[in-house]
Amino acid sequence: MSEEITYANLKFQDSNKTETTQDLQKLGEKAPSVPSPLWRQSALILTLLCLLLLIGLGALGGVFYKTLKLEMEKLNKLQNIKEELQRNVSLQLMDNNRSSENIRNLSITLQIVATKLCRELYRKEPEHKCKPCPKEWIWYGDSCYIIFNHFETWQNSEIFCSAQNASLLQVRNKKILQSIKFFQLYDFWLGLSPGNYHMCLDDIIASSAWFKSNISDLNNKNCGYIYGLYVYYVSCSSKKQVMCEKMANSVKIESILMSEDLDGRM
Repeated sequence: MSEEITYANLKFQDSNKTETTQDLQKLGEKAPSVPSPLWRQSALILTLLCLLLLIGLGALGGVFYKTLKLEMEKLNKLQNIKEELQRNVSLQLMDNNRSSENIRNLSITLQIVATKLCRELYRKEPEHKCKPCPKEWIWYGDSCYIIFNHFETWQNSEIFCSAQNASLLQVRNKKILQSIKFFQLYDFWLGLSPGNYHMCLDDIIASSAWFKSNISDLNNKNCGYIYGLYVYYVSCSSKKQVMCEKMANSVKIESILMSEDLDGRM
């Protein structure tokens, strides 16, 4: 009986210890730990740093906004200046183009007047210094002509004219046709390709025979020459008179302005 009581007491005591231990464990889990003073200081410092960082970011944001606003205003001003400059440049280019066109028109007009005046001076003095042709050459229309009274074969005549930086007489347009009629030529070689037909001078202007070909070997070939208002063909080895032609230079305006005849009129 006493053993049972002892066992019961021990069991009760063990049970009380177990309960006490469990209560202490629960109490330890529920009770918050007391923060240390160092942790509080760190938290306070971090909070202050965050506030300072926010204040700094706000200040930087304000400065950035003001700077951006100023730069945008400057950019707009520069854009306006650029557009104004572009307009001014466009207007200046248009004005320059008009001025250039006026200068070109004036130059053309001066050239026409100088040419007409030089022709008047040329009629009075065939070797006037304003003449746009070499000395001893005849100025007629837009071309220069020279006549050699000696007789040569067609090939020698062609070589001779080439040496003068010219060519044998050709009639490719109505202006030159008027020149030929003015000179009244007889027995003069023409710069035609070899052929064997005769025609009126008025009908040969558009002829393809002016494009000289097959002139390397002229043996047993016929070459064209002018006789009045007609074109005839004869053996290229025959001898005819020589007339060379080349384009006239432009009349020099300064030669007109410095002309003694012009000074005399003034």
